[in-house]
Amino acid sequence: MKKTIIICLTVLAAGCGIYKPYTRPEISTEGLYGSAESADTATFGNVAWREVFTDPQLQALIAEALENNTDMQSAHWRVKEAEASLRSARLAYLPSFNFAPQGSVSSFDNSAAAKTYSIPVTASWQIDLFGGLTNAKRKSKAVYAQSKEYRQAVRTQLIAGVANLYYTLLMLDSQEQVTRRTADKWKKSVEIMRAMKEAGMTTEAGVAQYEGTYYSILTSLSDLAHNIRQTENSLCSLLGRAPRAIGRGSLDAQQMPRELVVGIPVQMLSNRPDVRASEFALMEAYYATAQARSALYPSITLSGSAGWTNNAGAMIVNPGKLLLNAAAQLLQPIFNAGANRARVKIMKAQQEEAKLAFQQTLLNAGAEVNNALSQYQSARSKTESRARQIEALERAVESTELLMQYSSTTYLEVLTAQQSLLSAQLSQIADRFDEIQGVVNLYQALGGGRETAAE
Repeated sequence: MKKTIIICLTVLAAGCGIYKPYTRPEISTEGLYGSAESADTATFGNVAWREVFTDPQLQALIAEALENNTDMQSAHWRVKEAEASLRSARLAYLPSFNFAPQGSVSSFDNSAAAKTYSIPVTASWQIDLFGGLTNAKRKSKAVYAQSKEYRQAVRTQLIAGVANLYYTLLMLDSQEQVTRRTADKWKKSVEIMRAMKEAGMTTEAGVAQYEGTYYSILTSLSDLAHNIRQTENSLCSLLGRAPRAIGRGSLDAQQMPRELVVGIPVQMLSNRPDVRASEFALMEAYYATAQARSALYPSITLSGSAGWTNNAGAMIVNPGKLLLNAAAQLLQPIFNAGANRARVKIMKAQQEEAKLAFQQTLLNAGAEVNNALSQYQSARSKTESRARQIEALERAVESTELLMQYSSTTYLEVLTAQQSLLSAQLSQIADRFDEIQGVVNLYQALGGGRETAAE
């Protein structure tokens, strides 16, 4: 008797390990943001998306995308599916009941028909002695949380995607305006060059050079129009609507936040949905391992039935007597124990893979934050220099044009100055776009756009 008690206590002690809840592994986040780390616990990712993107037309587009985007809707149903699985796992703790009435009518050699019936209600209840049901519930809970973070990741990506495409349209609009103004100037320059040729002040080669450059600019306008249409179509696809023109503001009118606080590295764990989803995947793998380990231990199931019957042999004289039955079952894995141990090893290997994936997700997150900050800072640092460059090139164009008309300056110097000015103006627009895109990418990298109670 004493030996049996010792064996039972040993089994119970071994089974206690499978009840141990998940704890986050020790993964260093030191230097995760590089030079961008801050001791401030606030982070740009916590700002509501309407406060970051203040353009009313962009706000309307983002709201439409969140409502109609098919990926967002799929993520919503994925959450519903995981929620139902979690509810099912919680109900596994309760007994299961089945109502199975039976009846028969029999007659032998034209005798009076004999009617028999039984109306049992059967029940079974698995006792969660070694955590099989508990770990299954915890696993389902992790899957549910992971699905919610996946939905948030889709939401964050969708907000950033709509914003980037919208600002791309504004950039293309600005480039088209500059190119069109330049084309008008070049058209006048071609006319001036022709007049100067007729007056003997320049050659046919100069006129041809100006005409060639003019037609090259017209070709650029066609390319810009095509890029605008493609960008509008891509944006319509995110919005869940058929391709059409997109109403929008201007690049110069955009107001973006200036103070971009990143926060300490641990803040990324509480904001970025892909990091959180990766950790929930690790949690799921942890409880899957514990669930597989619990299969190595016995399982106890209580079952019973109660009901009415008129067919119980000599025990029941009058029909309609009460029928009661109860039983207990102890199932100890013997022949399939090797398969269960192999399954535990598989689950442990998958758990290690999930841990490595979680660590890599953190590293990727840090790299994305650094890249976005670098993009923003680089674009900001070029603002003043680019403005001075354009001022200098505008003076150069004006001076060379005057010199060509009243002195010996050749058309090639004027041509070079005008081309340099156009290139600098287009680069200035690209710098402004890079600055805005850096803000958008940083907001996405910090897990911005989380759903609020107001939404």
